[in-house]
Parts: sequence; structure tokens; C-alpha cells
Amino acid sequence: MREITNALLDWYDIHARVMPWRVMPADKKAGKRPDPYAVWLSEVMLQQTTVAAVRAYHEKFTTLWPTVADLAVAADAEVMAAWAGLGYYARARNLLKCARAVVQEHAGVFPRSYEELIQLPGIGPYTAAAISAIVFDEASTVLDGNVERVMARVYDDHTPLPAAKPVFMEYAQRHTSKKRPGDYAQAIMDLGATVCTPKKPACGICPIRTECDGLGAGTQLELPKKTPKKPKPTRTGIAYIARRADGAWLLETRPEKGLLGGMLGWPTTEWGDDPMDASPHSTDWAELNEHARHTFTHFHLILRVQTAWLPIDAAPSRGHFIPADAFDTTALPTVMQKAYTLAAATLRHI
Repeated sequence: MREITNALLDWYDIHARVMPWRVMPADKKAGKRPDPYAVWLSEVMLQQTTVAAVRAYHEKFTTLWPTVADLAVAADAEVMAAWAGLGYYARARNLLKCARAVVQEHAGVFPRSYEELIQLPGIGPYTAAAISAIVFDEASTVLDGNVERVMARVYDDHTPLPAAKPVFMEYAQRHTSKKRPGDYAQAIMDLGATVCTPKKPACGICPIRTECDGLGAGTQLELPKKTPKKPKPTRTGIAYIARRADGAWLLETRPEKGLLGGMLGWPTTEWGDDPMDASPHSTDWAELNEHARHTFTHFHLILRVQTAWLPIDAAPSRGHFIPADAFDTTALPTVMQKAYTLAAATLRHI
């Protein structure tokens, strides 16, 4: 049994990172409470995304939709456009589902218990634990990549992930503070993010270094162990980027289910080994020499880019035209922005 809880809380009281959604330790002791909406929003955005990337998006969302009730009545397309560039777009769809469930089923008030939170759309075990601990000081144990790394090193445990997750959860539960569970959850995640980092841990300034078996054994840089991942396959596709004679762009809203579901983008083929032509209009498409390349969670994508100017009376089989003055590239997902960057020079308005 390692004794790390009090040392981490003492360290957090001094070194807590300042974040827009966080109530700092001194303010919390003075009676200020975290905003459930702001914390929930941050936790959803932070899934597989860095704090640095999330800050601007969190500010944008809380400015556009200051409360969960405001978000619940927002248009799907507007929310998806505001999310563009943050990636993992299923999170945005679940964000809307969750906001609407909180309003419809809980009168706009986030439930406080882990058991109720995990029933909401898009909220899994980690997010439910984080919200219940940080917002409501429920003694829930958080386990993310940062916590797994800290536990593996503290206990010098070489069990490889993902098989080690139940083991690391048992370790983490031993140390969850009963008096300050919210501060403890943030403290251990901050430690993993800023001190006990993956490649260059700052062991010399770590507040729990005397309790770290991995440091004592000199194995901290090896931990946590991970089962080797299978190589990602590569898929290909074709993106069709067209403008009408008046400058309008041809775009389509992707199906709700699947990658980039509900997002605005260029018409494309299916993504696979040998994509079949699926152009939205019969015309002379010119293929660019360069390809748009993007990596998703499970595969690499290479998009061939074809461009065309269409007549003013064009009636494509798919998609809809967006006037040039209403077209905003930032509303497109990253892979679509990459394709646009390649095509823009050939489709400047004449």
C-alpha cells in the first residue's frame, strides 16, 4: 500500500493548473462550486484531445450556448460546425443527445451520482466518475491514461494494457480521497499530465517520488507496458470538390451514422481498397496530383481530390450548393479542410 493521497492534495493546492472550467482549490475552500455544465463539456471534449486544443472550443461553446438548456435546443448543424476540427465527431452527436436528455429527463439539472450519470448518452465510466467527483464530491475513482501511468509506476506493475485496466483501477480506488475526491481526481490527472509524463517524467519534483516503486527500481520509463497494436490499414477514396458558375460550393451533410456522421463535407466515394466512382454530377472532373491524407483512430485515409466548375443550372444527384459568402471552411472536419486546401487554387472564382 502506497501513501500518496495527502501528498498529492498538498501538491495540488499549490500547483493546480488553471482551466476555464476548474474551480481552484482556494476558491473551492471559500465555498465556490464547479459548474456541472462546464465540467461535463470539458470532460467530453478532453476525450482523446489535449487541454491546449480544448480551451478555445470550450470557450466557443460556452459563449454560444451558456447553459445545457441552450445547447439542448441548438440546431444540430450549428453544433457540428462549432465542433469541426476537434475530431472524434461522435462526441458532438452524443453531446447533443446528452444535453437533451438532461433537459427532458432531469429538468435541466445534471444528476450527481455515478449510477445516474452513466445512464446519460455519451457518458462512460471515466466521464461519470470525473463529473460525480469533481462537481459533486462523490467518492468516485477516475481512471484515464494519466492515472494508469501513475499507478503503473507507483506500484512498478508491468502488466500490459489494456489487460491491466482492472488492476490499475483497484490501485486507484485505494487512494481516492473520501474528504476531497474532486480535488484528488484533478490532482492525480494533473500529476500525470505535467510531472509523471510518458517520455520524460520529472521524477525529481514529483510529490510522491518516495512512494514510487518504479522510480526505486529504475523502471519508470518502461511503464505502463502496452500490448503491441496491430498496424493501421490504409483506405482510399475520392473527394469531389465543385463550384457553380456563381461561386457557390457543392457540399453535402454526411449520414448520421458512421465516420464524420452529421458533418458537412464534400461528396465522396466510399472509403475502402478500391473506391468506385460516385461523382455527384456528370461533368469533366480534373484530378489533382496531390492527395489529402488523414489518420483516423483505426485507419489511414488517402483521398484523391477531383475538381470541377459546374453550370449555373447544375442539378447534382447529391449535396446542395452553399453561396460563397456563406461558406466557412472552419465548419468542415479536418480531412475535408485538407482536401479544400489542395483544391482551392484551382477553383478560385473567375
